[in-house]
Amino acid sequence: MADTTRSLRFVSWNVNGLRAVLKKEPSFIQIFDTLGADVFALQETKLQEGQVKLDLPGYHQYWSYAERKGYSGTAVFTREEPLQVVRTIGSPVADDEGRVCALEFPKLWFVDVYTPNSKNGLARLDERMEWDARYRDFLTELAQDKPVVTCGDFNVAHEEIDLARPDDNHESAGFSDEERESFTKLLESGLVDTFRERHPDLAGAYSWWSYRMRARERGIGWRIDYFLVSPQLMPKVTGTAILDDVYGSDHCPIELELEL
Repeated sequence: MADTTRSLRFVSWNVNGLRAVLKKEPSFIQIFDTLGADVFALQETKLQEGQVKLDLPGYHQYWSYAERKGYSGTAVFTREEPLQVVRTIGSPVADDEGRVCALEFPKLWFVDVYTPNSKNGLARLDERMEWDARYRDFLTELAQDKPVVTCGDFNVAHEEIDLARPDDNHESAGFSDEERESFTKLLESGLVDTFRERHPDLAGAYSWWSYRMRARERGIGWRIDYFLVSPQLMPKVTGTAILDDVYGSDHCPIELELEL
């Protein structure tokens, strides 16, 4: 993101509790070192300030904590120091839940997000729609300044190809008509789903699996983690991948490579 053109690797991972992943084998630190990202974004850290201290030489660390203990939370670790960091979006709901960590760099805005889950029975759907609308406006405002890369757990499988059993889930959180339409609006506001753009017909590509019923072993998953970019960045995308061989969470990491 400095003035010279170079290849940059971005990784996003919902760790579903960073303290737990730090203790697993391989540990988060081992996975982090192996992936070697220039920018590494986390969701669902489930931390308060001071509960962990990560030794990540060569990286700047930026955390966004929920007020509620052991809940939500995002973080971004970056080799390059950003110009500024934004942790709230002015949403009437969920803005105290540490769901956004946005970093401004010279060439782009990088925004890590953990979108609220609509919950069983779509109990939180109205709040989710409020959040989605404000987040969409937030990104539109940033894009007026410079291109945007946003990544994270968006808690929605956009199309039927993005989950193993669409027919069984039309009333489920993460695949309701309302959530899918809202994600369509997000893309129409000026963003490209990098993975689907590169792999329009690839089925069976998932980033989240239920812990129940051996879903991951059986290939019963959902693609709810995304890298979205402003259209002018799409020609600079040199790689996009779902790293489903990485374990430690009910999500796997996803990756984006850009020539910037």
